[in-house]
Amino acid sequence: MRKVEKAFLLHVLDTNWREHLQQLDHLRSVVGLRGYGQRDPINEFKTEAYALFETLLDGLRRDVVRMLMHVQVAPAAPPPIPQAGPRKAAPAIETHLDPQTGENEMEFADAGARSRFGSAGIATLSARKRATQVDPKNPATWGAVPRNAPCPCGSGEKFKHCHGAI
Repeated sequence: MRKVEKAFLLHVLDTNWREHLQQLDHLRSVVGLRGYGQRDPINEFKTEAYALFETLLDGLRRDVVRMLMHVQVAPAAPPPIPQAGPRKAAPAIETHLDPQTGENEMEFADAGARSRFGSAGIATLSARKRATQVDPKNPATWGAVPRNAPCPCGSGEKFKHCHGAI
């Protein structure tokens, strides 16, 4: 119930505050004419703005209570019961992009390479790295280098600031 009260209060406050600001702008343009009647426009604005603020608060209380008195809370529908057995989660896809080549190393790894402690996985990855040797002096061997990866030329800068600069 507190959440409903808060939602109504914020909605009514937002709406009435916008109207109040518009009324203050209108009052500012009208109050200047009161100087012709030998009245101080600043004091007139203060008294009129205070009266407007009091009506804002009264209207705020009235509107919130009116909305709360007319609200009808219905119980939420129970969640649907699943018909089939428990669903199996989709298998996770492991990725690791090589900063030198920009290729996914895990795409080519076999089941033995995915094992954390298997020696076959280490041998497979090291063979894969040897097969894709990058020559720092030959940009043709670099492949697709991501913009924020270190430049394969060995300068230590990002690719976008070195050889990838447009």
